[in-house]
Amino acid sequence: MGVELVTFGCRLNVVESEAMKQAALASGHDDLVIINTCAVTNEAVRQARQTIRRLKRERPDARIVVTGCAAQIEPERFAEMPEVSSVIGNEAKTKAETWASLADPSTGFERVRVSDIMAVRELSPHLVEAFEGHTRAFVEIQNGCDHRCTFCIIPYGRGNSRSVPMGAIIDQIARLVDAGHKEAVLTGVDLTSFGADLPGAPKLGALVKSILRHVPDLKRLRLSSIDSVEADDDLIDAIATDSRLMPHLHLSLQSGDDMILKRMKRRHSRADAIRFCADMRKARPDIAYGADLIAGFPTETEEMFQNSLALVEECGLASLHVFPYSPRPGTPAAKMPQVKGDVIKDRAKRLREAGDEAIKRHLERLIGTEQEVLVERGGIARTPCFTPVQVGDQFEAGCFVNIRIAGYASNGILTI
Repeated sequence: MGVELVTFGCRLNVVESEAMKQAALASGHDDLVIINTCAVTNEAVRQARQTIRRLKRERPDARIVVTGCAAQIEPERFAEMPEVSSVIGNEAKTKAETWASLADPSTGFERVRVSDIMAVRELSPHLVEAFEGHTRAFVEIQNGCDHRCTFCIIPYGRGNSRSVPMGAIIDQIARLVDAGHKEAVLTGVDLTSFGADLPGAPKLGALVKSILRHVPDLKRLRLSSIDSVEADDDLIDAIATDSRLMPHLHLSLQSGDDMILKRMKRRHSRADAIRFCADMRKARPDIAYGADLIAGFPTETEEMFQNSLALVEECGLASLHVFPYSPRPGTPAAKMPQVKGDVIKDRAKRLREAGDEAIKRHLERLIGTEQEVLVERGGIARTPCFTPVQVGDQFEAGCFVNIRIAGYASNGILTI
């Protein structure tokens, strides 16, 4: 039956899942299911538990191992499930010796192996040789977070910020390009904090420029979510001037109201977000922005929420990830005065509707333009600004094609 991975959450989990799969297969595992969990919301944890129960019904003889942020933060919650064979913390999950030990009954591998993630100080690169079935490769450059946003539990699942040395990142990307990947995506928990713990404290912009300089055969480089207020000058310059760095940024905005941003302990203001988006669009007119926004954060009034709604147009956002606020035990926001559940649900709905309109505006701007797209599986390709295009089966996955955009379908996918 082999090794099956079920991955929840962020792109960083995608990288780690691939590393776990390769390590598990190398250790001879068979009939193994690995659940890589997310802890961002209560709903993410609920979905993971539901999936564990379903998979055990479908594969009663399979060994189910649970790992990831939810397992790191609440190991006992998964250990008490009879369907679960082992619970492994984030520090151990990508190590080859973990999976080798788990495969050998004589090692006496403990059922719960979760260490103190806050004690971890270094980050080694994941030596993933290729991402099977993917045109793009995901490269972890940073993990953990030194910030303490009042709504966020993730630092307790990932630990403090730590970075992969620049040389190791460049070598990893070069290997992935040699394996056939045309595009690399830099991932991390707090990407713009990259380098603060390394000798000389290089910043993300220096890393990006080094990658583009030292891996000339890399066709496309992307960034996952960034904190715009921490974007350094080199990074801004690279976005503005290097066509191989794709014109798409996903911004961690969270709210459009200054008081709520302060109560979240965010590091930017509403004006900062609007100014950054305007400045980057002036420097790179084809840029597109996605953003994370939380609906119904504690103490949020209707007037405060309206500021978040207005931010969608004022920043010229093209897509939204909307999170209805849910209190996470152990976070300061969970102790603040809560917004009623039906109000949160309504505000999340209205934000998603604003997101739908934003996507339409973005798609309409692309009609009639010429785009060089990278073809993926399933007849889908991606523009430089990460917008999906339906191209059918006439092109081979992994190739670049120049096309003219004719329109878009009801599901928000461009057509040719």
